Amino acid sequence: MLESIEVTKKFVGKVAVDGINMQLEPGHIYALLGPNGSGKTTWMKMAAGLIKPTFGEIRYNGEPIGIETRNDIAYMSTEPYFYDWMTVGDVGNYYQDFFKDFSMERYDYMIGQMTLEKKLKVKSLSSGMMAKLKVAATMARDVSVYMLDEPLNGIDLLARDSVMNMILQAAGENKILLISSHLVEELEAVVDKAIFIKEAHFAGIVDVEELRTVDGISLADKYRQVFAGIEVGGVQ
Repeated sequence: MLESIEVTKKFVGKVAVDGINMQLEPGHIYALLGPNGSGKTTWMKMAAGLIKPTFGEIRYNGEPIGIETRNDIAYMSTEPYFYDWMTVGDVGNYYQDFFKDFSMERYDYMIGQMTLEKKLKVKSLSSGMMAKLKVAATMARDVSVYMLDEPLNGIDLLARDSVMNMILQAAGENKILLISSHLVEELEAVVDKAIFIKEAHFAGIVDVEELRTVDGISLADKYRQVFAGIEVGGVQ
């Protein structure tokens, strides 16, 4: 279980995350939803151990996020984080050296499915190709928690299904899969839970199937209800 306990993150002149309490359970695929500036990225970076909360704590299976938990959590950020001199093949070698749980066989399979050649230079990749490369490198790890921040950014409509299928292959009863995206309609078909972050606060979690069968609305409709009138911008 990934647990957020009164988690707050303050930057100079900005509260990015404010007192978030929530629990993510294995066996579920979660959407993390909210406009730009709502705090989604900041919370994910704290859960990945890249930045520390100002107040509160995030725990994985009862252990505070830290060196001990990093082998259990894979995080894909929105920012490019490969060196320009690298090729697609170098990225795989780098991950293999850095992460014991990384599978080169799986990486090779995924870049093949995404039509990425190993000889291609990272600096020459389009935004869509870079997005595919980040997904392949992240999902080639064998961990308990996958957190993907806007994994479909820059990927054209025709390629989204194949990329999402690659992501979903990691789902399982012992896995937590958390996907942040503005493409709410794209996520609705694959997630079973949706978490809403509104102006740095936790704004609820819903069962997507119950939304359809009990409330009679789509996830996109619920998104519009929760965030109606919210101004976009600020810290993510």
